Amino acid sequence: MRSEYQPGFRIGIGRATAEWKAALSGQVVRFEADGVRGFLHRPDGDAEGGLVLTHGAGGNCNAPLLVAAATAFAAAGMQVLRVDLPFRQRRPTGPPSPSGAAADRDGLRRAVAAMRGVVPGEIILGGQSYGGRQATMLAADEPSLVAGLLLFSYPLHPPGKPERLRTGHFPLLRVPCVFVHGTADPFGAIAELEAAVALIPARTQVIVIERAGHDLRRGRIDLSAVVAAAMESAAG
Repeated sequence: MRSEYQPGFRIGIGRATAEWKAALSGQVVRFEADGVRGFLHRPDGDAEGGLVLTHGAGGNCNAPLLVAAATAFAAAGMQVLRVDLPFRQRRPTGPPSPSGAAADRDGLRRAVAAMRGVVPGEIILGGQSYGGRQATMLAADEPSLVAGLLLFSYPLHPPGKPERLRTGHFPLLRVPCVFVHGTADPFGAIAELEAAVALIPARTQVIVIERAGHDLRRGRIDLSAVVAAAMESAAG
């Protein structure tokens, strides 16, 4: 399934207004437990389900997209834990090492376990770029770990190298997946992504962001639509 959203939307991710920052006060708390480090977004009332979100190779859990997405999901009634991957916990800048990918996946596994101590219901695992790729690999290895995946700017292949696809594990995915992808993303064209998504035997949805690049800043994402798609998909 494919959905398209035009620019001109409800929540921009490039910067936060003073009012938006004020609305967050008291609803976001630091979180540290069993090697998991990040921030927990609490909804106003009781939450049944949860979302774990992580970042890309060059960022951290304070990436504007993650903060905006966490805020939107919390407003919809979910507990949201945005976390730093282990490679980012070890050093504040720099890309991850391929040799550390397994440790990063273990960090996501620990984050999901930590979230199970916070909410009684189903958990969605999400990530931006590298973080999303590691989330899919973890879910492929452990199909019962989470109820769904939310993938912002999945890095389908290195820029300019479409033959080096990162999709070998896609046929092993057994949970619903929602992809949010820009039409100007050098890590994968929409047509390439749609062809890759066809390899996944579970339900999938591709939300297309017009004119957005890999960081999704240029386009405008309707996060309310992303929230609805991810929650509906995970609910079955």
